[in-house]
Amino acid sequence: MTRIDPTQLKPVDTHPAMLGSLLPPNGVTPLNFSPGPTSLAAEVEASVKALFDAERMCSMYLSHRSPEFLDILASVVQRCRIAMDIPEQYEILFMHGGGHGQFAAVPLNLCPKGDEKATYLVNGTWSKRALSDASKYCRPIVVSSENKDGTFTANPSFEHLDPESKYVYLCSNETVNGIELHQLPKLGIKAPLVVDASSDFSTKPIDWVGCNVGVLYACASKNIGHPGVTLCVIRRDLLGTPSQLCPGVLCYTTNAREGNLWNTIATFNVEVINIYMQWMIAQGGVHEMQRRAIAKSAMLYDLIDKSEGFYSTPIADPSIRSRMNIPFDVAGGDEESTRNFLIQGWERGIVGLRTLTPFGVGKYLRASLYNGVSMHQTEVLGAFMADFLKTCRSKRSAA
Repeated sequence: MTRIDPTQLKPVDTHPAMLGSLLPPNGVTPLNFSPGPTSLAAEVEASVKALFDAERMCSMYLSHRSPEFLDILASVVQRCRIAMDIPEQYEILFMHGGGHGQFAAVPLNLCPKGDEKATYLVNGTWSKRALSDASKYCRPIVVSSENKDGTFTANPSFEHLDPESKYVYLCSNETVNGIELHQLPKLGIKAPLVVDASSDFSTKPIDWVGCNVGVLYACASKNIGHPGVTLCVIRRDLLGTPSQLCPGVLCYTTNAREGNLWNTIATFNVEVINIYMQWMIAQGGVHEMQRRAIAKSAMLYDLIDKSEGFYSTPIADPSIRSRMNIPFDVAGGDEESTRNFLIQGWERGIVGLRTLTPFGVGKYLRASLYNGVSMHQTEVLGAFMADFLKTCRSKRSAA
């Protein structure tokens, strides 16, 4: 048995900022740039708080079969259709299990025999994870852009895909790697497109019919609500033939037939999505969310690109840079500089840039700019980054 020399162990940095704390010092308002779960827009958060002060019973306590909740359910379905221009030939479901649940749900619903081919376009951590789960329930064909060192800095080719595939799977925004498809591809084969849009749903328009979208899902905790519910949009012609192994809680056909009431739906979380969609429509809809996403991300990328290497991002191609999740390092990943950056930011309320994740972000921090992050909050982060850069350069000049 190999003994570990305790003198060789690196001590754990217990400063809250280094542990990924989202609670800044007392009296400092947090600005949450976490990759998720994340903060709601201020107006949505206020409306959610008001639910507990209203005279009517909050949806957290309502039976999912009560007429009061059925009104909420009908409202959220209609608002989702309006906000995201979802055609009537698609069912809208609110399911359990998060994104990980859908990794299994997709092949269990679309590959009933278990040995059918499905193409997986792998451009980052989450599509790679989805592939791993899908291999238990179908015969995946892998088209990957993974580099030899395990990183992802590009999208795979969308050409010459296997026409026998039951579906083609992709992740439209890779939160860990900072790669985004700003527009879904038109693949040129009959296989329907399956999209993990967990971290960019509601931030850009979707050409549902033109891009042959068959299934699109988004866990709520990034852009449309709280963790605990996953919004799934399924084209109706794909219903009816799930695998016999598919459990009811993951079965699109069962949940569509039962009108989202096959089991106890996450009532409160669904009402939060309803409030969010109402807010989004009032703000100007998905096109306004897209405009804000472009403006917020452009401001930070511009600062990074003009920092003469002090800040850098692994995604060189601007056309695929994520508008939602901006990975960047400080002084080439220098530990002392990064630590100072995180602690000084934390003292100012800037939190969520470093999360203790098992997904291999390495030296990179991440600024996540979901819909709940305002332009003003992004400007505060940008001003801090600019000030930190100026201070570091001044110290170098004086040394």
